[in-house]
Amino acid sequence: MLRTNPSFLFRNLLHELPRGTPLTAAWLQEKGLNAKQTARLAEEGWLQRLGRGVYLLPGDVLNRDACLALLSRTIPGLHVASKTALAWWGIRHNVALKEHLALWGDSPANLPAWFTAEFPASYQSTHLFDAELPPMTGLAPLPSGLAGVLVSTPERALLELLSDVGKGQGLEEAQHILEGARYLSLPVLEQLLAHLQRIKVMRLASDLAQALGLPWADLALQHSTRLGGGARWVSTTSAGERLNLRRPT
Repeated sequence: MLRTNPSFLFRNLLHELPRGTPLTAAWLQEKGLNAKQTARLAEEGWLQRLGRGVYLLPGDVLNRDACLALLSRTIPGLHVASKTALAWWGIRHNVALKEHLALWGDSPANLPAWFTAEFPASYQSTHLFDAELPPMTGLAPLPSGLAGVLVSTPERALLELLSDVGKGQGLEEAQHILEGARYLSLPVLEQLLAHLQRIKVMRLASDLAQALGLPWADLALQHSTRLGGGARWVSTTSAGERLNLRRPT
């Protein structure tokens, strides 16, 4: 009888429970605890319930990357993107007092409240590239990071950043950030630009690279010419900045 007591089973698991990692009901079931036993452990204070089917050891502190690794198992293509990814690679303009995570993925999804309460974040499933781009192009874990946490490389992240211009991302700040993106992998950037299908992003990349004298300006201009589009792309950002992007001639 004692050996089937959930608290007894749980005590035997304590030595292998990953600290800072949310514990799912599915993982606990793999370890021999069914849903009813897990619920009883939460009632008795052995576990803290974060959300439906997700728990944490009482007094434990959530680890950001462990949470991202968990979310990536349920959100296809989840990766750290745009300004956040650039900052993680050391390319930033200002250091925020409180990090806001820019997350992208392959399909619409809602980030769980227990995650955003601890780690302010936004999520989008914008598709910048055509279906011919190999899925992992421009995505990689940080050298010192968890293997399960994909991060956009600087080449992909800067295109995501330019996509965000006008959607909460200011043009002036984006320009300052791009000034720090001088030394990119040209083969990776060329592959991404060859599959990029957003005219706004392509023209912004070309115009800003030309204005800043970036080493990859000619490459961006070449692909902006290839993509074509209307003679002029005009928009006003939420901050009142006017985007007037002309087709290269």
